[in-house]
Amino acid sequence: MPVTNPWLAGPAPARRLDRQRLEERILSLFSTQNMCVIATTGPDGPLATPVRYFHLDFALMFTAAAASPKMRNLAADPRISIGVFAPLVGQASSRGAQVFGHARVLRVEDPERAHYWPAVRWQSDHVERSRPLDEPPADPLVVVEAERIVYTEHWLRRDGYAPRQFWRRKPR
Repeated sequence: MPVTNPWLAGPAPARRLDRQRLEERILSLFSTQNMCVIATTGPDGPLATPVRYFHLDFALMFTAAAASPKMRNLAADPRISIGVFAPLVGQASSRGAQVFGHARVLRVEDPERAHYWPAVRWQSDHVERSRPLDEPPADPLVVVEAERIVYTEHWLRRDGYAPRQFWRRKPR
């Protein structure tokens, strides 16, 4: 029987990508997607929420209403996991990242917000909602600097690499 992707058969390779190539693949994923699922925990247990995200290098960001359940959860426990994934057609197209870190909530008056805010593409939302473009949103900006990432890409098997790769932030 003909097989479309014979390299998917058998045991997965264990070889690791070098850091530069892994970072390039992770940033490519972040740049080609705009939706993720964030996982927080609160008094009612885990909460997985789809949100639109933006990124600046290995920092993922999203805006949210201050009173939302995800924001209440993050106020109580800033640990967060973020799933970013490409559309799945089959095993060969399986590509995604699990990002782990701590959320920082930056309000408009927070000086750190100015570093991240230019990467947030809020203008299309304002146009869609008939809001003026000279009044940027004042919602909190949640920033998650990735501490570690589990990156999965089954296409890596074609070149003899493990489909699951691991990244950790270098100590500062």
